[in-house]
Amino acid sequence: MIRVGFEHLKLFKDIVQNRSISRGAQLNGISQSAASQHLGEVERSLEVKLLDRSTRPLTLTAAGRLYYEMCRDVLRRREELNSSLGRLKSQVEGSVRLASIYSVGLSEMSRLETEFARRFPQAHLHVEYLRPEKVFEAVLNDQADLGLVSYAEATKEITVIPWRDEEMVVAASPRHPLATLAVVRAGDLHERDFIGFDEDLPIRREVDRFLRERGAAVSVVMHFDNIQMVKEAVALGSGVSILPARSLRAEIDQGRLVSIPLEAPGLCRPVGIIHRRRQKFTRAVAAFLDLLEAKPVAC
Repeated sequence: MIRVGFEHLKLFKDIVQNRSISRGAQLNGISQSAASQHLGEVERSLEVKLLDRSTRPLTLTAAGRLYYEMCRDVLRRREELNSSLGRLKSQVEGSVRLASIYSVGLSEMSRLETEFARRFPQAHLHVEYLRPEKVFEAVLNDQADLGLVSYAEATKEITVIPWRDEEMVVAASPRHPLATLAVVRAGDLHERDFIGFDEDLPIRREVDRFLRERGAAVSVVMHFDNIQMVKEAVALGSGVSILPARSLRAEIDQGRLVSIPLEAPGLCRPVGIIHRRRQKFTRAVAAFLDLLEAKPVAC
């Protein structure tokens, strides 16, 4: 038996459908003599005649009809296989490991997770909330595919993709004297009780710089390593703070906090997406990264 490939099956199908060896050969990019030679080899191998060459145009013999139907069925099944494989290869599945600073917000991440699940039901998003330095560590140690962190700086090992700039505002209890202001000036914060972040955090250094440049000396009465604790202290009336406006939405809706804009020019917090340099993303990670980048927010 001779070896018959898909290209040979297609050649015979085209010859039959066009009722011409020369036309079938032309459609398959070979010479008429090469097509005739192949037909002869198939007929000798099967020990039957496939075409009646005495008629014009060509007609099929009974054996030729059986062989033609086999060629057509095999080629159709091949097309179905290629189509199914294409869908399988393009299917986004697997896990995405995301490390994020606390202040991105559970509600916002929940919306992203819901949208990601809707678009890619075979993929799964796993989120871990960490301090900024721990986010970097998780990405560096391959414990996370992507990280969300504020004031991110690129290194030899880490690439930073700017994600969004978040407006910073004064957060206060509704009962605080500043709560009635339309805009807070730097002087309004001078000697006020202030709830800050731990001194080793980038957001603390940026807020301190902002206040220092404007001559506002606040009295830091408490400091924490995460935004949730800062918000709780502010809501209890322990002082005011400067926080990303986006992080206050839930407490504002609950009537526990108010948000007062800073006098222009204000302060913005940059948030970036980080990953290891030269990292090869899975389809799931690449798809989630596309979703993140499609929702930028300007300050």
